[in-house]
Parts: sequence; C-alpha cells; structure tokens
Amino acid sequence: MNNIVLIGMPGCGKSTVGVVLAKRLGMDFTDSDLLIQKKYKETLSSIIDNKGLKEFLRIEDEVNGEIETDNTVIATGGSVVYGKNAMEHLKSIGTVVYLKLDYNVIKSRLGDLKKRGVAMEKGMSLQDLYTERTPLYEKYADITVECNRKQIRQIVEMLALHFEEQ
Repeated sequence: MNNIVLIGMPGCGKSTVGVVLAKRLGMDFTDSDLLIQKKYKETLSSIIDNKGLKEFLRIEDEVNGEIETDNTVIATGGSVVYGKNAMEHLKSIGTVVYLKLDYNVIKSRLGDLKKRGVAMEKGMSLQDLYTERTPLYEKYADITVECNRKQIRQIVEMLALHFEEQ
C-alpha cells in the first residue's frame, strides 16, 4: 500500500509535518496517538497513569498493528518503535520515514513530558530516552530526513519531491 509512516522522537514534528505533507500530496492523514485515545476514550498520559507503561505499550502495538488504510500519511507516537508487531505491519503497508532531530533541539521543544504522554520508565531522563530510541528509529526507517535547522515547509517539500518521483 502507498502510505507514508512518520516515526521519531516526541517533538520532532511528526503530526505537523504529516498534516502538511498529506495536504501537499493529496493524501489522507491519520495520527495513531489519536486512534489510541479514541479507542480507549482516555488521553495517552491518562492511559499510562492508570494502566501502566507496559500496558500502554501493548495497546500502542495493538492499535498501530491494526491500521488498515491506503494513500495516507500516518503520524505515529514516538514509542511505536518498541512494538515489533506494529512496526512490521507499518513497514508492510507503507514507507517508514524517520524525522531525525538532535537531542538539544528535541529538549528545547518539549515541555512537560508527563502531560504530553511520553512513554518512558520512571527515573529515565530525556537523554536516556533519546539514546535508547535512536537505534530503533534507524533500524525501522526506510528513509531518514535530517530535520535540524529546517523549517516544516522545507521538510515537507523534500518529502513531497521524493514521493512524487515514485
């Protein structure tokens, strides 16, 4: 299927780039975090608080593994790469694009991680999370886009040109 799946750290711009890219390419847009919230009728942070991190990751893996769509830009949650089932499924239905940003840029963009619903172990720092996830993003990515010092429109234009050529 011809979907575009965006992965990367919280704050890297998956949802923003996704919406604009979908408009630019005439595609649909889906945010998998919103699919989780809709299905469970709770915010991500509430699910993590009430059910625990392990259960949240199971839910995220399940919901992302069930996405059936075509001609859609899919923005995923930053922790989607912990779900082997979800990532295998997403790779089978589209091209996985890693929006890569340096740690310091991510740190400057993020506010309260707890309110944002970032899936991370208690006591873990943002630096720990970045270090843990980066190899997973690189492992699953079909395409890596270096987003440092680039505006949203530049990232969208690069991706649009790439996918229009296919």
